[in-house]
Amino acid sequence: MSQQLTSDDFKESLNGHVATKGDEIRAKYGPHIGWRELQQILQDRTAVRYPCEVVFDSQPLLKDEFAHAMAKGERPEDGYMVFVHPFFMTQLQQVPLLVLYQLVRVNYGEFASPDDAETFGASVSGLSKDDYYNALCELADQLDPCELGG
Repeated sequence: MSQQLTSDDFKESLNGHVATKGDEIRAKYGPHIGWRELQQILQDRTAVRYPCEVVFDSQPLLKDEFAHAMAKGERPEDGYMVFVHPFFMTQLQQVPLLVLYQLVRVNYGEFASPDDAETFGASVSGLSKDDYYNALCELADQLDPCELGG
C-alpha cells in the first residue's frame, strides 16, 4: 500500500528542493552573487530552467512591485523577462537579491510560493531567510510609493 502525498508534503518537498538548488548555485557562482554572477546564472540552464533576461522597466509592474517575472510567450521555453524597477539600475550589486526572488517562478511556475522564493534567494545569496527577507524589504522601502507600478 503506497502512501499518498499531501499538499503539505509537496510544499515541504519543493521548499527543500529550492534550498538545495540555491546552495548548488551559490557553490558554483558564489560566495558573492553580484551583477556579473547573476548574468552567468541566468545563462546556466542547470540554474535557471528557461532563458531569462533582466529588463529595467516599471510599466509592467503592479502597484507595490519592485520586480516581476513575465513569460515572453505561450510556452516557458520562449523565455522570461524579469522586469525590475529602473530605480535599481544605480544599485546593480543589489539587483540579484530582487531577481533571485523572481527566479523561483521561472523555474517552478505557479507551484512556487513566496516562502519558496525567500528560501531560494536566501540560499543563493548566503543569507539567513530572515536577513534575505529584511534586505528585500529595505530595497523595496527605497522606492517612493508614487513610483511603484506602471
